[in-house]
Amino acid sequence: MHNFEIRIFEFMHIDIRYTPDYIFETSWEVCNKVGGIYTVLSTRANSLQELYKDRIIFIGPDIWKEKESPWFTEDPDLYSDWKDYAYREHQLKIRIGRWNVPGNPIVFLVKFDRFFEKKDEIYAQMWMDFGVDSLFGYADYHEACMFAYAGGMVIESFYRYYKLEAMNVIAHFNEWMTGMGALYIKKNIPKVATVFTTHATTVGRSIAGNNLPLYNHLKQYNGDQMARQLNVVAKHSVEKRTAQNVDCFTTVSDITAQECAQFLQRQPDVVTPNGFEKDFIPKGNAYRQTRKKARRILLDVAEKVVRHEVHRDALLIATSGRYEYRNKGIDVFIDAMNILRKTPQLAKDVIAFIMVPAWIKGPRVDLQEKPNASDSSGSASTFEMSSFVTHELVDPDHDSIINHLRYLGFCNSENDRLKVIFVPSYLNGNDGIFNVPYYDLLIGMDLTVFPSYYEPWGYTPHESVAFSIPTITTTLSGFGTWAKKMGDKEGISDGVQVIYRDDYNNHEVSQEIADVVFDFSLKSPTQIGILQKFASALADISDWEHFIAYYQEAYVKALHNSFVRLSKPYKLRNE
Repeated sequence: MHNFEIRIFEFMHIDIRYTPDYIFETSWEVCNKVGGIYTVLSTRANSLQELYKDRIIFIGPDIWKEKESPWFTEDPDLYSDWKDYAYREHQLKIRIGRWNVPGNPIVFLVKFDRFFEKKDEIYAQMWMDFGVDSLFGYADYHEACMFAYAGGMVIESFYRYYKLEAMNVIAHFNEWMTGMGALYIKKNIPKVATVFTTHATTVGRSIAGNNLPLYNHLKQYNGDQMARQLNVVAKHSVEKRTAQNVDCFTTVSDITAQECAQFLQRQPDVVTPNGFEKDFIPKGNAYRQTRKKARRILLDVAEKVVRHEVHRDALLIATSGRYEYRNKGIDVFIDAMNILRKTPQLAKDVIAFIMVPAWIKGPRVDLQEKPNASDSSGSASTFEMSSFVTHELVDPDHDSIINHLRYLGFCNSENDRLKVIFVPSYLNGNDGIFNVPYYDLLIGMDLTVFPSYYEPWGYTPHESVAFSIPTITTTLSGFGTWAKKMGDKEGISDGVQVIYRDDYNNHEVSQEIADVVFDFSLKSPTQIGILQKFASALADISDWEHFIAYYQEAYVKALHNSFVRLSKPYKLRNE
């Protein structure tokens, strides 16, 4: 029996009295696609709807002015009496509707502008009640905290209007941005059980982002001291105080749990790994046809960029994600490709795509024309940016990827077995070159590589195996640590290779990636097909159908801990 199956079995034997009647979940990314948290919430929504039909209510920021959120459909009939009451009695401007994702859960979008005029008063109260130090907060801190505070008021207003005192109510908050909402709830409606999920720690991300060694020296760091050193005192403070005050504290992976214990001084009660929904992925013949189309597009664009023909059976590999050069391991990926291209035994063409959005002017006009195969200037011995990039960069001379490729001497010549294509655009289906969404290109890859340094979860390798694409990741990604717990085998024979990584072994990681890709290039189509099936099988046990149980466990613990808390003399934790 897998570890997660044992965990679910144990959960099923927890007292069923602790079942939520209402769940309010607040996040900056509700109907607001900013980053990975949007994927977490929007894909999890369907499973929660099945369990708590229309008793799961998401709360997000109403920041839409000139245009409407494409993920939100307003419904003026939903809770209209309460909405009018909330505006009349508390000046809360709320729009109510449905989130346009599977499950179509109810959403409250709340405006929070009016709270800015009283933010100093709010911060002073948060300091007195919980010790939250907002003194050095700046723009994004103020915006997030005012939304969080408004979100807390929305929950309180709904709770009192509909007289939910006799019900089990959960208020769930995501990331430091919504922490003040959780603290508001604890003070004003203490009977509501609170859950707080951090998807990364402020201090951990800041240490990694400032090129300081995080993991080898984790136990030597003091969270408060590092927050002062890295100028993130306010964000760290609200995150730490929220983690210490909620009824149930969760994070997304075992590796991030270590950061939480060190920097926030509380071990998470539950690790809630991020699931993925596979329902939209084509199957059978539809999968084969979509993959065939994706390969054709990728190869055609590659030919346009390098300006000479490429072999149709070339091995297509990719890395992708946010442009966090070190955290996402983009530097290590390029170093690995450099080792591979210098491997004389490499007998198969390899095209490595770096799909990382950057600052661009737009698509290259010359690539939108029909390629002229006879125009082969790709054999030049010097670096030509035009033979690498699909879109025109605003400031190519200061682009880390371009400079690294230039430094290592890449030139994408016709004689090179390995070629690198930098795709610096969001692949939303309308980028001007590929004109299909990222997933419709991912399905055409043979292998993906995500050598992450700081990756609390890691949706990119997770998405990859969901599309039956074997992947390489590291022990510093949440998904990687989860795969290791599931019994990841040595090598990529089970569809995923999890490489050991720490603060100081970049070269070893690059070498191992190059070795794995080289071995992969020698495999037959039949062997690759077997690896694809293994990758898909891993994805089958990492979907929300399996992972939603961890959230149910968190709800149970929150309710249980709230009952224990309410049985004791009331006090605010300001330590």
